[in-house]
Amino acid sequence: MSRIGLKPIAIPSGCTVDINDRTVKVKGPKGELSFTAVKEMSFEIKDNEIHVIRADETKRVRSLHGLTRSLVANMVEGVTEGFKKELKIIGTGYRANMNGKKLGLTLGFSHPLDVEVPAGLTVETPDNLTIVISGADKQQVGQFAALVRGYRPPEPYLGKGVRYVDEHVRRKVGKTGK
Repeated sequence: MSRIGLKPIAIPSGCTVDINDRTVKVKGPKGELSFTAVKEMSFEIKDNEIHVIRADETKRVRSLHGLTRSLVANMVEGVTEGFKKELKIIGTGYRANMNGKKLGLTLGFSHPLDVEVPAGLTVETPDNLTIVISGADKQQVGQFAALVRGYRPPEPYLGKGVRYVDEHVRRKVGKTGK
């Protein structure tokens, strides 16, 4: 039995939720998001809380129950507070800067990279070694952060590359001269 799926989602003040059949639309100060659930899921608003109700007890529906509840809860949190990922660049000559709507990365390649920032995300570079990605959609923020990190993941010998701020990179010892 899904314990996460049974938990109600509190609707904070300043957030409006519109349920139309299986589609949930959430509006808040940070933006607007919508989600269409599978046909076995339904939604109900009671006492300023959203309840996710499943139609039957098959294994597939039970597994989607918690997922659906988590996705809707992330939408509510995203439009009220937003999500944020911070990346740190480590390496000599590596840097990042914003060029209008593009993120310019110099990561040791023969040419600089210009990455188009998707709509709905804001990217800031407080200094040339830090990238802050924020937005209302948790999946979109994480996907763009993973894309930027994927251009030069941290390597285990010198630790050079793009990493999350809270990421720990296990270091290996290099060759020893005799």
